[in-house]
Amino acid sequence: MTDILFSAGFIPELCQSADEFLKPSRLRSTSCLIADMQLPRVTGIDPCDHLVASGKAIPTILVTSRSGDDQRARALRTGASYYLSKPFSDSELLPCINSTPICQTARKRRT
Repeated sequence: MTDILFSAGFIPELCQSADEFLKPSRLRSTSCLIADMQLPRVTGIDPCDHLVASGKAIPTILVTSRSGDDQRARALRTGASYYLSKPFSDSELLPCINSTPICQTARKRRT
């Protein structure tokens, strides 16, 4: 996934855990979160819940190897922008990122 993001001109920053991501310095520099549903000790929904509760509007794309309508519905209700099932292609991931409000704003600034 990192290669896809670099190829598209993004600068991904990897985190080893939800706790690492939720540090204030990391949150300030994040314009889009892509999280796996199966994180150590938590699910991908947990950081999404934290963002919503703290008023941080970071577009979130959750990815999973398990498909299930209940889990998908819960993730989207919680505030996830997109929910992708693995395996997915760049042609599925990149439109999700490119449609986020932050990405659209950045594109407008460049033109």
